[in-house]
Amino acid sequence: MKHIVLAACLGALTLTSAGAALAQEPAKKPAATKKTASKKTTKKTEAAAPVEAPAGEKWQCELGHALYITGNMQRDEVIGVNWEGKVYRLPRQNTVTGADRYFDQRTGMDLVVIPSKAMLFNRNLGQRLADECQTADMQAGGSAPTVAGALRAPVTTPLLVAPSQPAQPADAQPASAQSAPKQ
Repeated sequence: MKHIVLAACLGALTLTSAGAALAQEPAKKPAATKKTASKKTTKKTEAAAPVEAPAGEKWQCELGHALYITGNMQRDEVIGVNWEGKVYRLPRQNTVTGADRYFDQRTGMDLVVIPSKAMLFNRNLGQRLADECQTADMQAGGSAPTVAGALRAPVTTPLLVAPSQPAQPADAQPASAQSAPKQ
C-alpha cells in the first residue's frame, strides 16, 4: 500500500513539473518577412507630399502649441477645432459666466474662450492641453472674435481711471479773483 501511494505521488510530481517546464518555454515566433522595397517607396511619397496648413483661423498658444478654429464663433452652434492634426466638432454650450464654451461629451474636448484668451481642455483625461491661446488680432490688443469678446472694454480705455478736470477757457478767471474788488 505504501508503494502505491509513493508511486502516485511521484507520478503527480513528475506531471506537474513537466507542465510547468513546458509553460516556461517561450513560444517561437514566426520569422518576420522583410519588405524593403515598399518602405523605400513610402519614404519617397511622404517626402514629395507638401505639408498643408490646417484650415481655419490660427490661435497661437503658449509652449509653441497652436490650434485652428473653423466656423464663426459669434453665430455658429458647432465649430471645428484642429488640435495636433485631428479635427474635433465642438457644439456650443450655454454658460452663466459670459464665457463662450464649446464642449463635446464623446471626445471630452472643451474649448473655453474669454475675451483675452482661449483654453483647451481634455475632460476625459483631466488635462489642460493649451492655454493663453490668442489670434493675431488679440495679440495686437483686440478682443476675441466671440460673443464674449464684444463684452471686453477697449484696450485704449482703462477701466479704473480718475476723472480728469474739465478744461477752462483762457478768458475765464478763478472765482476767488472775480469776487475780490479791484484796487
